[in-house]
Amino acid sequence: MRDLKRTIAIVCGGDSSEHDVSMRSAQGLYSFFDKERYDIYIVDVKGMDWHVELPGGITAPIDKNDFSFLKDGKVVAFDYAYITIHGQPGENGVMQGYFELIHLPYSTSNVLVEAMTFDKYVLNNYLRGFGVNVADSILLRRGEEYDAEAIEKRLGMPCFVKPSADGSSFGVSKVKNHDQLAPALRVAFMESNEVMIEGFMDGMEISQGVYKTKDKSVVFPATEVVTSNEFFDYNAKYNGQVQEITPARMSPETAARVAEETSRIYDILHANGIIRIDYIISKDKDGNDVINMLEINTTPGMTTTSFIPQQVRAAGLDIKEVLSDIVENQFD
Repeated sequence: MRDLKRTIAIVCGGDSSEHDVSMRSAQGLYSFFDKERYDIYIVDVKGMDWHVELPGGITAPIDKNDFSFLKDGKVVAFDYAYITIHGQPGENGVMQGYFELIHLPYSTSNVLVEAMTFDKYVLNNYLRGFGVNVADSILLRRGEEYDAEAIEKRLGMPCFVKPSADGSSFGVSKVKNHDQLAPALRVAFMESNEVMIEGFMDGMEISQGVYKTKDKSVVFPATEVVTSNEFFDYNAKYNGQVQEITPARMSPETAARVAEETSRIYDILHANGIIRIDYIISKDKDGNDVINMLEINTTPGMTTTSFIPQQVRAAGLDIKEVLSDIVENQFD
């Protein structure tokens, strides 16, 4: 019988444009975790520089053979990794593959699910096969030729141009006519080798978190995203140019349908840990609400003001207990 604390690594940083945002999520998680139950360390991963932050502003290198480190001359081994990297390598399956190889339990979905949810175009086309409503989209690879007028004819204007395989908020543009397509593509290709051009969906944007364990399913209240910006871009997300309303202003019937769809998508993917699904709620010709999936975030932001902590509070739950649920679900 184990009576020692589990040792948990909060794995953050990464190689994307959102490295610093990930570091803020790590600080949020560190403040949320139950310190009486767990020994918590923050591990910053950037390129091949992996190090653990120790008291007094010092760091220690991570031994990549087994994800351990030395503290006061003794080896410290982790029992669990809570991944909060936004973008590569923590949101695309690479970090998960490493943890699979060394047999270390981790907080996110598996390699396949992470790789698939990281690629917006692949994810949309996969979920479309299960009856999930998604916008029509076109994939362009770097160097491919395209016909701007044909794209406008198929998708209509405005449309969105976004990096297909990227976890960040960078490189996304709202394009209002086909003349704006070329510069938008240049911006997107700075972030990814593949770019998705996606049809515009007019409606209310909402975001909803969910997690499941062996014995419970928890769908949080949805958050409504209201911004005066063209869309929910980096400034809206991280520089306060947004109003976030939790729970979202939906009818009880629509809220129940969204929650059901969120739970269903989680099960389709066989997801693990907390994921956050973004939707656009549009109207059909009869004025009925239509639920359209926008994208899925498998390592959602975890600062004190991020969506998930907001939703946990709105649900009347304790984030400390939620995180303990997720960790303990990996152990018998």
